[in-house]
Amino acid sequence: MYYAHSAPSRDRWEPLAEHLRDVANRAGAFAGVFGAGDAAYLAGLLHDLGKYSDSFTRRLDGLERGLDHWSLGAWAALTRYKGNGLAAALAIQGHHVGLQRADRDSLGELNPEVLATRHPLELRLTERELVPLLERFQADGLVLPPPPSSDYRLSNPPGAGMLDVRMLFSALVDADFLETEAHFRRGLDGIKQYRPDGPALRADIALARLLEHLGDLARTSKAAGAVASLRTDLLQGCLDAGAQPRGTFTLSAPTGSGKTLAMLAFALRHAHEHKLRRIVMAIPYLSILEQTAGIYRRLFAPAFGDSYVLEHHSLAGTRRGPGEGKHEADPQTEAERLAGWLRQNWDAPLIVTTSVQLLESLFSNRPSACRKLHRLAESVILFDEVQTLPPKLAVPTLATLSRLAERYGSSVVFATATQPAFESLHERVTVLAPRGWRPREIVDPKLRLFQRVRRVEVEWGLEPVRSWGSLAEELATQGQALCIVNLKRHALALAQLLKNRGIPGLLHLSTNMCPAHREKALARVRRRLDAGEPCLLISTQCVEAGVDVDFPVVYRALGPLEAIAQAAGRCNRNGRLVEGGRVRVFVPEDERYPPGGYGQAASVTRALLKARGSEEMDLQCAELFQLYYRTFYELTGATESDRGKVKELSESIRRQDFVGTAELYRLIDQDAISVLMPFDAETHRTLASRLRDDRRLTAGWIRDARPYTVSLYRPKLEDPVWRFLNPAPLGKGELSDDWFVYLNADHYDRELLGFTGAEDSWIA
Repeated sequence: MYYAHSAPSRDRWEPLAEHLRDVANRAGAFAGVFGAGDAAYLAGLLHDLGKYSDSFTRRLDGLERGLDHWSLGAWAALTRYKGNGLAAALAIQGHHVGLQRADRDSLGELNPEVLATRHPLELRLTERELVPLLERFQADGLVLPPPPSSDYRLSNPPGAGMLDVRMLFSALVDADFLETEAHFRRGLDGIKQYRPDGPALRADIALARLLEHLGDLARTSKAAGAVASLRTDLLQGCLDAGAQPRGTFTLSAPTGSGKTLAMLAFALRHAHEHKLRRIVMAIPYLSILEQTAGIYRRLFAPAFGDSYVLEHHSLAGTRRGPGEGKHEADPQTEAERLAGWLRQNWDAPLIVTTSVQLLESLFSNRPSACRKLHRLAESVILFDEVQTLPPKLAVPTLATLSRLAERYGSSVVFATATQPAFESLHERVTVLAPRGWRPREIVDPKLRLFQRVRRVEVEWGLEPVRSWGSLAEELATQGQALCIVNLKRHALALAQLLKNRGIPGLLHLSTNMCPAHREKALARVRRRLDAGEPCLLISTQCVEAGVDVDFPVVYRALGPLEAIAQAAGRCNRNGRLVEGGRVRVFVPEDERYPPGGYGQAASVTRALLKARGSEEMDLQCAELFQLYYRTFYELTGATESDRGKVKELSESIRRQDFVGTAELYRLIDQDAISVLMPFDAETHRTLASRLRDDRRLTAGWIRDARPYTVSLYRPKLEDPVWRFLNPAPLGKGELSDDWFVYLNADHYDRELLGFTGAEDSWIA
């Protein structure tokens, strides 16, 4: 007999035929949701074909190592089923080493005669011939099925074809993980022990709870009547649109209009109408994600239990290889174990995750990152603050999401107050996915949401350039004001000047501060604003999205047009000022910008202002933003495929190179580390002591440390900051390369500024 997995005693080893059948059936069921059940069933039957060998049995006995037991199964799918077996072959090949390349030359290298000579020295095939393996397969009572009806061809539009492979791959690897896990959890009776399934969405009941909550919010709101009416109309518009057919949508609504909960209402109504399985909310900022997930948990946990809402943000990213997920190992409680299970494959009805986690997974080639993707079929996928999507990634992203809606029965919603002109990229998108990008707007234009919200007047003051000293003098005369600058060093410099002047009610906000510190500062801001006390907040862009503060005047350093509009959303937010709020745009003496396209976007804003004049720079005008984004796309090359990183990524997708595409598709280019900061001295000592005592990094420790952590750009090897960074232990003598404890309490200003002990270039 041949075996798939070992066990403490030989009589409990798992027969290979049992494992292949179970994986095939489970993978077929997963992929059957989107019409690829036969291809997934085939992949499941053949994924471990190479284990039908004496050498692999010796491997289970600990007498062999470095065996490739997957490539011959992929070769069998290719040779037996030709084009119809191509997607299955790629999935089988990748289920241990990751998806590779779909060009004919790369596929030809699966030939065992070629592999035998080209495999690295530490890896060799379990058998040199395919025929003996298939004979043992058939002798074990297994039968190869008829050819699957596969949509995947090398001639497919490449973006669509790559997603099709990833979805099949996802079904296979998740089924393999689950069946293997169940084997190793067998009870004394020898029966496999499976993890519990996630709960059902029950969208109708969830929607009723949400509407009850929104009714309570409306009754206690301090918003002016016009703003309250706007929020009511937006909610009703989203509920009405929920009955529309599945597809791609935009939700364009002003800041402060209740967009985040209104689009959840759309999603729940839409899911109920079309019997969809789950809702995924992708948010670009971790602070907003945690806030949103907390609201959802408080709303739904009493009715559905703690596993209804899954909060998933991988601090290690989606880029790790076979060891990925180390930080979620060794859960300390059963609740942590269940949460870890759900994070692995998103078997939950309501998922709140980061844009990075979702989008980089959609372009990954790794089994652990792709494992959850099949759960996106028949789902509503909501992207909040979608203007943050980098232009260089717009075309492949839109193509993949278009395919997700077209082939996989999902609906995709792009929500923001400053809707990008993505429809202008339609022709480029059709090269990668046949339907291109033609979303429907959820809100009826007759509601005139933007025209009804005239809460601020914008003063465009590009001249003269403002020194920090003169700006500090003017801010010192304001009773309540918010000033937003583009760099953390600018915020530190301005806050320090005002601190030296002894300005009452001075507060500071940036990602130099750990989340607990930011939350404390925001609580003080809201308390002072409500009490009518002096309040001067100096902040970076971290205040511009998802932060509910309401100032009578906002100063904004020149930046991208959408950032200025978001800043305006923190001014007279509830519409209570009779004369309206004031937004003053200025140019600082140090006109530098964050990396990426931020500076280019600011230059487009400046050019539009010079060309149109301040009278034609209406932040409520959709046409202005369409012109702005089209100009920005042309400037950054998003509409072209022959420039820089856009060219490299386009060529990688055209070649259907899963490895290269995964490496090139990055929402955040900078490598960052997570550092536990001494904001709260007692907590810092306790957490550092736990690490020393446990001698390993655990999911529970990370959960407890998150509120006291700052993200820093990875310092260069020669940077002196390394003297103050103590790496977290991983166990067995290993040290983390992305989690550290900061050792110098003097480098963290607990009262106002946060982390001040490193160069600005280190801070993510």
